Amino acid sequence: MARFLAGRLFESLIVLAVMSFVVYLLIGLMPGDPVDLMISGNPKMTSVDAERLRALYGIDRPIVERYLTWATAALQGDFGYSRTYTQPVLDILWPRLGNTVVLMGISLALALAIAIPLGVYAAFRPYSRADYAINLFCFAGISVPAFWFALLCIILFAVKLQWLPAGGMETVGATGFVDRVQHLILPVLVLTVFQVGSFTRFLRASMIQTLRQDYIRTARAKGVGTMRLLLGHAMRNALLSLVTIVGLSFGSLFSGALITEIMFSWLGMGKLMYDAILGNDYNLALVGLLFATGATLLGNFLADVAQVALDPRVSFAAREAAR
Repeated sequence: MARFLAGRLFESLIVLAVMSFVVYLLIGLMPGDPVDLMISGNPKMTSVDAERLRALYGIDRPIVERYLTWATAALQGDFGYSRTYTQPVLDILWPRLGNTVVLMGISLALALAIAIPLGVYAAFRPYSRADYAINLFCFAGISVPAFWFALLCIILFAVKLQWLPAGGMETVGATGFVDRVQHLILPVLVLTVFQVGSFTRFLRASMIQTLRQDYIRTARAKGVGTMRLLLGHAMRNALLSLVTIVGLSFGSLFSGALITEIMFSWLGMGKLMYDAILGNDYNLALVGLLFATGATLLGNFLADVAQVALDPRVSFAAREAAR
């Protein structure tokens, strides 16, 4: 087990290193740089001043040399300063990361709480009216773009009914748990619908396949009750595919959170990266994208661990031998 965990950790570090260079390269190739923004904001700045500033900030050096300088500092815990906020990058990222974790965690928990019963019920009564209704709901959730559904929710609940705030994290002049929950409802609703359709479809397909296995027929022949059959015998194997999908969905969940945070002005990682890219804030955008990559790798790792916990036939040794 220790060898497997060490191997996965090493692979994750390699992926992060490669992704950091790719992201740094793509951001460095974007048109414009901080000095260009300074020139547009100060017409009196001459070309000589611009060249001096580029040399001071190291922008005139080759991009590989600039990346190595940044990576060396990052390994020592220095991820640079944000040009937009004039603060260390990590001081800005940690609060925003906490806001995104709250948003993603609540929506993921709600999506699983809805998808698991729906998927099990649809698989237990396949091709029934209830199954068709659940499939229709899932296809609608998968097909509807997150930004469009967010607009509909804002128009209905914030503009027409005026039940909930249209955006932000708190009402100006009002603080407290209830006010924060009211601002959370709409973004959590959008992210939950964004996930629940795919989770339900995968669990339904896996559950139908599991219910056709010989050991399920044997359990039925022995008179095992329906609930025990579904929850005690079939559920554990059917959850294996769902666990994998949940682990792989961390990256798409971050992208969905990005759109949702922008639409509802939720001060999380998604909106922060969006503003950083638009503002040419290289350090902030780079570290934010690396955090998203790390979340995806963490989700894949946790999915492997959960599969070992759910299926006794799978072990770390077997996974290491398969690799």
